[in-house]
Amino acid sequence: MASADSTWTTPEGDKSRHLPLADLEHKLAALPPAPKDRGRVVAIFARPGSNQRTPLEEATLTAAKGVPGDRWSHPRPEKGDPKPSQMLATMQAGVAEMIANGQPMGLFGDNLYLDLDLSEGNLPLGTRVKVGGALLEVTPEEHNGCLKFKARFGSDALRLVSRKETRDQNLRGIYFMVVEDGPVKVGDAVEVVRG
Repeated sequence: MASADSTWTTPEGDKSRHLPLADLEHKLAALPPAPKDRGRVVAIFARPGSNQRTPLEEATLTAAKGVPGDRWSHPRPEKGDPKPSQMLATMQAGVAEMIANGQPMGLFGDNLYLDLDLSEGNLPLGTRVKVGGALLEVTPEEHNGCLKFKARFGSDALRLVSRKETRDQNLRGIYFMVVEDGPVKVGDAVEVVRG
């Protein structure tokens, strides 16, 4: 587990690291295909407060709290009660590293970074995925880029993840909810439950 002093506040983003759309498209095309059925956990983060990240080596994911210490489970006046459909923001690690272009992966604000194909074709709505000892399910909530994403990674990165023609690839990521509680560690296996 992480200590309180490992929590950091996200910077604005390094504009010198923003890539133009043509470079992003080229790098995306050159990425090796992510595993479709069996992958691994690359990183885990809790978001204790707005723009705060705590990297975790391990966590017990629960249906009640999501990632322990994450602000998702706390009602906020501007958002109301937590929505189970937004419990675990998740991004494909290779895509995150490509867009970040040397910036910290936690800058995105997702909870899980997986080496797994998160596309709609591979993980349609309702698909269950075993992540370490926890069982997760893909929710219908769309995971979209926002103004913070644009500020941190550039307008071309936002265009890349938002385009209609690539929307089904879920380049910005997807949401999971916890179906069965369980422990998860960085490096743990991730397995898509088929049939």
